[in-house]
Amino acid sequence: MTTAAPAKPIRRIAKPAGKTTIAKVGHVDARWYLVDATDKILGRLAAEVAMRLMGKHKPIYTPNVDTGDYIVVINTTKIKVTGRKLDQREYDYYTYYPGGRGTASLKDLLARKPNTVFEMAVRRMLPKNSLGEQMLRKLKCYKDAAHAHAAQRPEKLEL
Repeated sequence: MTTAAPAKPIRRIAKPAGKTTIAKVGHVDARWYLVDATDKILGRLAAEVAMRLMGKHKPIYTPNVDTGDYIVVINTTKIKVTGRKLDQREYDYYTYYPGGRGTASLKDLLARKPNTVFEMAVRRMLPKNSLGEQMLRKLKCYKDAAHAHAAQRPEKLEL
């Protein structure tokens, strides 16, 4: 008489869902977007723009590769802030001359240099290294609706 060997239990090994794609330098298609800052809140808009500059909205986001898009921001003079920030917030500057340290309120800076205020807000949300500087170069800010990037045909982006 022959006896049959006991059946082995079936081992089910989970199959991987897919391979992780890692972006390579120079292989990322950067698109151009146009953002209107009219009646938008400064910090919230800056956070959304910083995310787009880094490329975190894309599925191929890689932390050590610039996968972001170009962003053109228009009407920065019409940007808003909440609370009492216009009077309370101050920005330091230094002219590199003796006694050249000073402060300027947000209200004064928005009146004189609204582009600088928005760029500073975005810069402080990007990585603090050369990759962050490279990402910031893709941000173009303009005081009014006229901009010099019509040839790139930027798509309108609602944030």
